[in-house]
Amino acid sequence: MTSPPIRDTDPAGPEATAPPPEAPMAPSGRLFAVVAFLEAFTWAGLLVGMFLKYVTGTTEAGVWLFGRLHGGTFMIYVGVTVVAAISLRWRWWVTLTALLAAIPPLVTVPLEIWLRRTRRLTRRPRVLAAEAAETRPGQAPHSSS
Repeated sequence: MTSPPIRDTDPAGPEATAPPPEAPMAPSGRLFAVVAFLEAFTWAGLLVGMFLKYVTGTTEAGVWLFGRLHGGTFMIYVGVTVVAAISLRWRWWVTLTALLAAIPPLVTVPLEIWLRRTRRLTRRPRVLAAEAAETRPGQAPHSSS
């Protein structure tokens, strides 16, 4: 079953339903995506560990292991989020949303998907334009001495 073709008379416009053009992720965006997944993975491990410890009463090993892993990953996530927010020039509310997403379990994964779909993990055009202005073709890059 296929969807009907998009007409030019679509009230939202044909570009509203078209996928955004693919752009490569910035290194800080790629790092954010990896750390966001790891943060969610360690959260899930900690939840399983708490289930085993408090519900079934079988073992404390999951809480011991994933508690430490999640604590470290959470701290790394906060640092990487701040670095990504600065280098990718996120607005304050995007940064705050990314930081708050680490608190409830597993929310960093849908956040990362949203950031990827809205192209917030790619280099911003104004950043690329500023870098292009610094090194024009035929000119040597400026050196800071």
